[in-house]
Amino acid sequence: MDKIRIQFTLFSAFYSPLISTMSGGFLKEEGLDPEWSVAPPGGSAITALQDGSAHVVQSALSQAFTSLNKGETPAAVHFAQINEMDGFFLTGRQADPAFTWDKLEGAEVVMFKGGQPLAMFKYACHRAGIDFDKITPICPGGAAEIDQAFRSGQGQYVQQQGPFPQQLQADGLGHIVAQVGKQIGPCGFSSLAATRDWLKTDMAKAFMRAYKKTRTYMNEAPAAEIARAEKSYFPNIGESVLAECIATYQQLGCWTQHTEITHAAYERTLDIFEYNGLLKQRHRYDQVCAAPPSTD
Repeated sequence: MDKIRIQFTLFSAFYSPLISTMSGGFLKEEGLDPEWSVAPPGGSAITALQDGSAHVVQSALSQAFTSLNKGETPAAVHFAQINEMDGFFLTGRQADPAFTWDKLEGAEVVMFKGGQPLAMFKYACHRAGIDFDKITPICPGGAAEIDQAFRSGQGQYVQQQGPFPQQLQADGLGHIVAQVGKQIGPCGFSSLAATRDWLKTDMAKAFMRAYKKTRTYMNEAPAAEIARAEKSYFPNIGESVLAECIATYQQLGCWTQHTEITHAAYERTLDIFEYNGLLKQRHRYDQVCAAPPSTD
């Protein structure tokens, strides 16, 4: 088998379409032996593409905007979608079936300090008609630090990807009150990236065949079955909690069947980053995205 090296920028159940290429055996069916890693804190998985330590990475379209804003050509190209919706949840300390976003004004929210998670959250607040500047942010670090901060009593709400919120609920420490993605709608949230040279290889074609099968699996298999296969990747998360998280993402519709990054999703991402003042111009689709490798 050929070794294929995969790196995640962030690792969570939200990226199950990529995790399940491994846990579901789809890569091995195509003769590929996966080896995976997570980018170091504060680092970028794109670096792993540049130094050759990864073939394909989980990233985001916004990664390319940083290079383009500097007048540089991005080192990687985004060739397939992972999620077409923001996958963050808002969790409060009390159950609140009547939650409305204006309750965040004046509240302390444990959250990400910057990057795409913050940009998307600010845009969601805008869409909800509330003033983000009236929120008191608590930004302790990455996903693990955010989880620990809320567990230790900081904040009235917390912004997290699954399965952290579902585990908080299972532990009786919080209650999910909202999904950020529902405020924003479809967009190019997270994607697969690689070098243009790698996309021309037979390995890329084999990967894409496996990934297409995985997308079907993500939409058709019961959440409990997917969770059972993925459990070893989440040793600190209960299997039923993981299944609940996966089912929620299936219902959200972020794992659509198609693999290409659509122009509509790309344009919405430009809207979000333009709103946040993070674009010097609306970069062309072909500067950031490419069609998936042929699977012939």
